[in-house]
Amino acid sequence: MKHIKSKYEILRQKIYIVIYGSGTIAGKTFDLLLLAVILLSVLLIMMQSVVRYDKLHHDFFVVSEWIITVFFTLEYILRIISNKKPLNYVFSFYGFVDLLSLLPMYLSFFFPGSEALGVIRSLRLLRLFAILDLIPVLNQSSHIKESLRASANKIVVFVYFILVMSVILGTIMFVIEGRHNGFTNIPNSIYWCIVTMTTVGYGDIAPITPIGKAIASFIMIMGYGIIAVPTGIVTAELSRNRRTKNVKNNCPRCKTFIYNEFANYCYNCGEKFIDGEVKIDE
Repeated sequence: MKHIKSKYEILRQKIYIVIYGSGTIAGKTFDLLLLAVILLSVLLIMMQSVVRYDKLHHDFFVVSEWIITVFFTLEYILRIISNKKPLNYVFSFYGFVDLLSLLPMYLSFFFPGSEALGVIRSLRLLRLFAILDLIPVLNQSSHIKESLRASANKIVVFVYFILVMSVILGTIMFVIEGRHNGFTNIPNSIYWCIVTMTTVGYGDIAPITPIGKAIASFIMIMGYGIIAVPTGIVTAELSRNRRTKNVKNNCPRCKTFIYNEFANYCYNCGEKFIDGEVKIDE
């Protein structure tokens, strides 16, 4: 017997097409409206942080933020209702971000000032990739994640070495410069060493003695090399991942360019890839 959809199911399907259907006219219109509201919300929060503007337009800022928050709340509820698997959305990255964008205004009842955290809503602008069909750009993030994962141990060892060097050099500077020159204790000296090594140089503490200046110069020069090491480690892993991927950029059947290297089928002709891998031309 043919199943007849209820009015509720038809309504839910229509809502789903509008909210999730970024490929449809209604869906893209809704997404663009959503992005405009997000930008407006972030702008209002930033303007409210300026005391002069807040004094003049405080009521307007508060009312506008609550209207936007109610809009986001309704959107969040509709996303849950219209989704056949609501938990998949709730525990997804975007679901988590959408929830975080609601909480600041409601938390302001219990923690005054927390509404400023509403700038978290700017994370929702990542939906722009889906709206402008830039998903292939996001797919490239898999290369970066793999490279970071592969180089994590090397980076941890490197950071450990830097911390040890900071403790040693900071202690030496404490002994050489002493409390009367601003190096009041070893933790402060280690802080100075880290600031100098990262070439930040706040200037709140500075060596006075010639030996101290010589050590500081050595730390600064070493700092330039230190900055390049983690970048080099990740870059090397990125290059190695590119070389070891046994893939092609094009579908072997219709020659369509395949953005997602983990795709199992060609999105144009439906060709199944061997071992679930897309081949990339070198």
